Amino acid sequence: MIELKTDDQIQCIRKAGRIVAACHGEVARRIKPGVTTAEIDRFVEAHMKLHGARPAQKGYKGYPYATCASVNDVVCHGFPTDNPLRDGDVVTIDMVAELDGWMADSAWTYTVGTPAPEVLKLTEAAKKALFAGIAQAVPGRRLGDIGHAVQQAAEQEGFTIVESFVGHGIGRSMHEAPQVNHCGKAGTGKRLRQGMVLTIEPILAMGMSYINIDEDGWTARTFDGTWSAQYEHTIAITNGEPIILTSLRS
Repeated sequence: MIELKTDDQIQCIRKAGRIVAACHGEVARRIKPGVTTAEIDRFVEAHMKLHGARPAQKGYKGYPYATCASVNDVVCHGFPTDNPLRDGDVVTIDMVAELDGWMADSAWTYTVGTPAPEVLKLTEAAKKALFAGIAQAVPGRRLGDIGHAVQQAAEQEGFTIVESFVGHGIGRSMHEAPQVNHCGKAGTGKRLRQGMVLTIEPILAMGMSYINIDEDGWTARTFDGTWSAQYEHTIAITNGEPIILTSLRS
């Protein structure tokens, strides 16, 4: 069942989202060669706690960290480690803040040092695909319109969608109905309604869309070892344009 949120409830999610956005702003300033994702993880947890929130991913189904830190061929759910980031790497930092019982979720891919041109093209395409999907999140359109727009934007740039992972509703729980696919046919799926709060979070890969899961049961990697990038926002569907709840500017 899809739970529609009231304006007051959306404002509660927005407060959590602004903490997530502030964390990403600080992460962007800290990402550089030699920094470890374990350091980033500790910073994010401390920053959330300082602002009265908790990292909702930590402990979720046994996940042991405040963030997911996915480097290069890791598409998502990577564990933070003490391995220093290297010049040219890409790393996706994914986090969920819970504030006063309401959650907001956002992932961002960061380039480390000087990225190769093809890596920069990948990250720009992933960001473009996210915002193509967000643009479809208006009342009367359908979930398939979001997936179709994301897929079309990715494929126009020569990249594939990692279909194994999807967006979702969010609110008092991290994962709520509906499921938001990042590929599909326009005009299909559930109709979008005012009050829906969703994550849109496409993962783009340079090569195949297939994945493998590491022995830790979490870390997902591209099957062919090619690199990936992901951008994610939590958004609210209103009677007009969608509101990005994990942005300081919304």
